[in-house]
Amino acid sequence: MPRTPLPIGTWGEISTRTLKPTKNSKPAKHLAHARFRDHDGKVRAVTATGKTKTAARTALLTKLQNRAKTNYSGDLSTNHKVNHLLDLWERRFEGLVADETRSPTSLTTYRRALKNHLRPAIGELHIGEATTQRLDTVLTNIKHHAGAPTARTCRAVISGAMKLAVRYGAITTNPAREADAIEAKPKNPPRALTTEEVTLLNRSLAADEHAVDADLPDLVTFMLGSGVRIGEALAVLWRQIDLDAGTVEITHTIARPPGEGLIRKTTKSRTGERTLSLPNWATAMLRGRHTTGPRPDASVFPNTTGGHRDPSNTRRSLRTALSPVGSTARRELGRTLRGLRRQTHLSRKQVAQTLGWPQTRIELIETGRIKPNHRLISSLTKTYGIALDDGPGLAAQLEEAMQPAESDKLTWIRSHALRKTTATALDQAGHTARQIADQLGQAKVSITQDTYIGRQPANPTAAQALEHAFDDPDLA
Repeated sequence: MPRTPLPIGTWGEISTRTLKPTKNSKPAKHLAHARFRDHDGKVRAVTATGKTKTAARTALLTKLQNRAKTNYSGDLSTNHKVNHLLDLWERRFEGLVADETRSPTSLTTYRRALKNHLRPAIGELHIGEATTQRLDTVLTNIKHHAGAPTARTCRAVISGAMKLAVRYGAITTNPAREADAIEAKPKNPPRALTTEEVTLLNRSLAADEHAVDADLPDLVTFMLGSGVRIGEALAVLWRQIDLDAGTVEITHTIARPPGEGLIRKTTKSRTGERTLSLPNWATAMLRGRHTTGPRPDASVFPNTTGGHRDPSNTRRSLRTALSPVGSTARRELGRTLRGLRRQTHLSRKQVAQTLGWPQTRIELIETGRIKPNHRLISSLTKTYGIALDDGPGLAAQLEEAMQPAESDKLTWIRSHALRKTTATALDQAGHTARQIADQLGQAKVSITQDTYIGRQPANPTAAQALEHAFDDPDLA
């Protein structure tokens, strides 16, 4: 009867022997040996050495385990650990990114979910132990501690991994599929800038020296006139602009995947590749920028050295600019607080760490870009060893700085609000949801309708339509 072959990816019995005896007959080195059946079906010898038998066996086991993991391409079983399954799923997703069918930013998001949540919670379970009940408990805990969006991301990852386990025969059904949906409070309805807010925004950016230095006024104009994402706007080259026709080709976006640096990559999907017509005021802005005669392959919105700008840094500059310098009273309060901080020899970073705040919040307060309140300033002065109510001067400054200012109308705006403003303007002009989705480069019309188009007031023509539909109905 023939010997039963080794299962693929496994090894036989490990044997050891002495290699080089010394002059006093004490062994100098040991060799461990085993037969390993590779994933092409061939059996090969694998060896490792060590100063002792135990060291040699340990080294060989490590080599065999790594070989089984590296060459893994086939069957899974319920006894494999979930970490092994997640490794396989991650490698497959890396291949999709390499084929440009998935975004590297999506891979970054999923890796963060794997590292911070899924591997610590279920990585050491065997695949067969990852039941729906266990996954449900884990996802609920993630939602409680990290929020519903993170829990949804983790659910997508583990569902994809378990789907892979089903395909490879480790399990028969996907346990993540039956887990409870991640419920959360309904999002606020999409909010777009009004005409008055757009005017105020443009005026505020033009008057802000730091915003002008960061080249934000023209960038915001371009985004409002096209509805593109901030990464897409930063990826546009001059050869993609046709000033005579008033069009722009959107084909790429700027991203910074970990370990790769800043890259210009193709858009997230084929829907993202589009040619857009620009309004005359956006074309006029671009024509004004083109007077310097830039190279065709140069970026339309470059950084200070002429290269591509980092979207994260640009968003940060935009957030600062959209918290505009407030009233004179706020600037005076900010200068007072900056002086108190310097008297205590504390840096902004040290104060932020003490309070658990972002460092930018200290900067915004000291430059008068945040509407202050008693609790906020009291926490800050307490760090400096000062009670807010001890001195009437500081308390009076705060009361005056708390008064409303015109710039408060802009503090809610973020870069994505510009896309929503473009979408809402097109909706009000009578464009269909499909046309607006094509303008924004979105594949699903439902996302455009639910997330980007601002809700309109009650339809004034509804009463007239119902009047004609039910002319003097007899409801008695």
